[in-house]
Amino acid sequence: MGESATSKVLVRSVAETPIVTAVQGCMERFGWESWVGPDSTVVIKPNVCTAVPSIVVGGNTNPAVVRAVCEVLRTRTRRIYIGESRHMRQTPNEAFKAAGYVEMARELEVELVNFSDGPFTMVDCPPAGKIKLPSVLLEADAYINIPVLKTHAITYFTGALKNQWGCVPDHLDRLRHHRRIAAMLSSIQRILKPKLILMDGTFAMEGRGPVAGRVRRLDVLLASPDPVALDSTAMRLVGLDPKRARHVTLAAEKGLGHFDESQIEVEGDWERCRTQFEPSPRDFANTAVYYLTPHDWFTKHILANDRIYYPIAKTVKFLRRTGVLGG
Repeated sequence: MGESATSKVLVRSVAETPIVTAVQGCMERFGWESWVGPDSTVVIKPNVCTAVPSIVVGGNTNPAVVRAVCEVLRTRTRRIYIGESRHMRQTPNEAFKAAGYVEMARELEVELVNFSDGPFTMVDCPPAGKIKLPSVLLEADAYINIPVLKTHAITYFTGALKNQWGCVPDHLDRLRHHRRIAAMLSSIQRILKPKLILMDGTFAMEGRGPVAGRVRRLDVLLASPDPVALDSTAMRLVGLDPKRARHVTLAAEKGLGHFDESQIEVEGDWERCRTQFEPSPRDFANTAVYYLTPHDWFTKHILANDRIYYPIAKTVKFLRRTGVLGG
C-alpha cells in the first residue's frame, strides 16, 4: 500500500445499474488505464471454488462480473488470463464449466488457467518459508482480484485477502498451512500486490460459508486497491465485526492497508446496500479439521479418502441439522 493517510472504497448497487457500467466506473475511478498498457498481460483471480450445481451461485464469483472486467480490459489488451487452483475433489476446469466461465471465456477469447498445472516460481512466504506460486501471476503486468463477499467457518470472513489463498497451487499445501493462514495471507498480499480488488456481492453468502451457507442476493459491488479497507468495509456493510477476522487485522498491523473507519473514505450506495448477515457458526467439526489438517496422515487418509470422508461428512451434516453441532 502507499503512504496515503486514507483509503477509498467504492460501494455500487447494481440492482438497477448494468454490471458492466458499474464495473467500468470502478475501474476508471482507480485509473486502470495507467496500469494496463496496450498488450499488457493481465491475470484475473476470481473465486471459483465449487462445481456443485446447488452452490455455484453464491459460492463462486459471478461470471457476469468477470465478463465485465474482461470487456473493459479488451479495449486495451487481449492478453487476459482467468486463473484458479485445484481443490481436493475438483479441478478448476470442472468448476469453471459449472459456473459458466467456459462459454464466457470462449466468447471473449480469454484464457482459463489452472494455476496448479504450473509453471511455478518458488517464493519466500513467511511463516511457511518457501512455497510455489504460479509464474503467470508473478510475471503479469497487472493482477486483478475478484472475490465473493462471504462468511467463512474458519476465518470468519472471506474476501480480498482470503481469496488469494487460492493462488497457492498445491491444495495439500493449503491444507498443511491452514493454521498459518492469517500470517501467510499477509505475505501473499505483499508478494502479489493486486492493482485492483473488485468484490462481487451480486450474490453473496452468509451463515456456514464459504460453500455451505445461505445465498443472499445483494446486487452490490465494492472496489478498492486496499484489501484491508475493502474487507473491513464489506464486513461493516453486512453487519459483521471486522475485528473477528484475524487475517484482516493482522494485515493492517503489517501495514498492508487501512482498517479503522476514520482512515477509510467510503463512496457510494452505503445505505441502500447495508444489511445484516448471520456469521458462520463454529463447532467441534470445523475446529477439529483446523487443528488436524497440518498432519499429513489426516489429510491423506481421512480428507482425501472418499470412502471415509463422505460418511463422516454426511454424519456431521446430520448432527448440524439436528442441532447437536450448533445447527
